[in-house]
Amino acid sequence: MPRPTFKGISQYRNIELESSVASASPHKLIEMLLDGALGKIQMARGCMERKEIGPKCAAINWSLSIIEGLYSSLNMAEGGDIALGLSKLYEYMMRRLVAANAGNEVAILDEVTQLLGEVRTGWVAIRR
Repeated sequence: MPRPTFKGISQYRNIELESSVASASPHKLIEMLLDGALGKIQMARGCMERKEIGPKCAAINWSLSIIEGLYSSLNMAEGGDIALGLSKLYEYMMRRLVAANAGNEVAILDEVTQLLGEVRTGWVAIRR
């Protein structure tokens, strides 16, 4: 019996992710984006500790892209103070990620992880 290859596993994961995204509600999509950003920040943290510069930069850039997407999806016209607060928080987190990348500062990644984790917790709570 042939053993699964990494390529096969990767393709399966991509199909599974595409299926999850296609069937997700808008609320769930935001949750998935938050999870993705948190995962990439943790990946960057590990890379930073191992001094893997290229993968660290890629993971931070990916998390920046996700947070930028969350920022750009805010409805400032209807979101009121919550949207304004989130926009300022997302801007702050993006600046901090750039600083973490430039200075190889794990503590800054931990700070952003905590902030983004709180956003995720609040987001999940409003679904209930």
